[in-house]
Amino acid sequence: MKIEFVGATAGEAPMTWGQRLMWRAVHLMGASQNYLNCPFVFPVYGRRELSFVLDALRVLIERHEALRTTFSDAGQRVSRSGVLEIELVEAGAERGLRVAERVATEMAHAVFDHGSEWPLRCTVVLKDGRPFALACVFTHLAVDYAALALLAEEWKALLRGAVLPPVAWQPRDQAGLESSDRWQARSARSIAYWRDVLRDTPLDVFDHPPSEPENPRFIEVTMDSPALAVAATRLSNRLTVSSTSVILAACSEALAQVSARSRVVMQLVHNNRRDARTREMVGTVGQDALIVLDPPGPDFAEFCRNTHRAALQAYRNAHYDPAAMTVMREQAGGHDLDAFFNDRRAAPGWPALPPDTDLSVANTRTYTEKAWPGVRFKVFFTVGADPGTGLLSLIADTAYLPRATAESMLRGVEARLVGAV
Repeated sequence: MKIEFVGATAGEAPMTWGQRLMWRAVHLMGASQNYLNCPFVFPVYGRRELSFVLDALRVLIERHEALRTTFSDAGQRVSRSGVLEIELVEAGAERGLRVAERVATEMAHAVFDHGSEWPLRCTVVLKDGRPFALACVFTHLAVDYAALALLAEEWKALLRGAVLPPVAWQPRDQAGLESSDRWQARSARSIAYWRDVLRDTPLDVFDHPPSEPENPRFIEVTMDSPALAVAATRLSNRLTVSSTSVILAACSEALAQVSARSRVVMQLVHNNRRDARTREMVGTVGQDALIVLDPPGPDFAEFCRNTHRAALQAYRNAHYDPAAMTVMREQAGGHDLDAFFNDRRAAPGWPALPPDTDLSVANTRTYTEKAWPGVRFKVFFTVGADPGTGLLSLIADTAYLPRATAESMLRGVEARLVGAV
């Protein structure tokens, strides 16, 4: 099937700073750039006809320039009109949402042709002929996980028949703002902060050379731990810091133990949506923040508080021109900052966590599902977006972190959080 859309705007602009960060990653990852794809499922609430569901999707595309944008080295190009091909899949006897999640994941395997392809692919999952869910995959150049949460809320409203207010801020507006003198000055302040931090930062993440890697070399180990969610929530409430900071502190401690460095240095993936305008924008504005932590002492609660304060300072200095930042980092000595932390949750907490979940680790499991030959991170922690369980994954370069070590680090994070409650 096809959706024909006609938006109110069109035009060209440079990429936002966040898009430029993603554009660089697209080229660095090559065939593994599908790592940057964002699968997402929009449930169909109520008994809706197919035409109603497709119309709601059309409205989203017409409202948000990011969903009708193509990308090139020259920048972003917003088209006023176009056609999106839609697939239909019948779920049969399977659960509709499970089918939708599988379809979205399968669509995410293919890389996007950013210069000629729309930045989303969609499949309507049917149950006995009626729309049950919309399975999508987006390129990260067009959306981040905060943008997906915005789209999910608008999707619910459209299915209720609501008329949405006009969109006040689009990625082209953001790109124009970032070129202004005020934001160039903001970029200079962030780069100065990074320069000062890097003066006392080791050049390499690990204090040992690489060993013989495993095959595949780059893997992603995931831990599914309801206990982690319970412990992080309780610690967050008790210490009056975010659960993100609590988990970051435990991950930093785990990294300190294996890196043998006197200080822990990590880049934090930050959505950069503190500005009221960007909080309501569908697009990508996130950039990396830089945090440096002294090794944790015996008081883990105090380390969590210190981590929270340091993270807030890092977030305040995560708005910068990527090209200018690259120049500064090269001049500063080319530090290897290949340790990352990303919290993909759109909102704090785990709202779908069963109320009877406790601190027992009996149901915790770790598994390795993915290998990314072009994703060359040494260390990349990710808090998963599942609202019903604590998901923590670790992409590891096995030349530095063998699979067994990566699994042990995740279990160590869980043990630290559960033990600190």
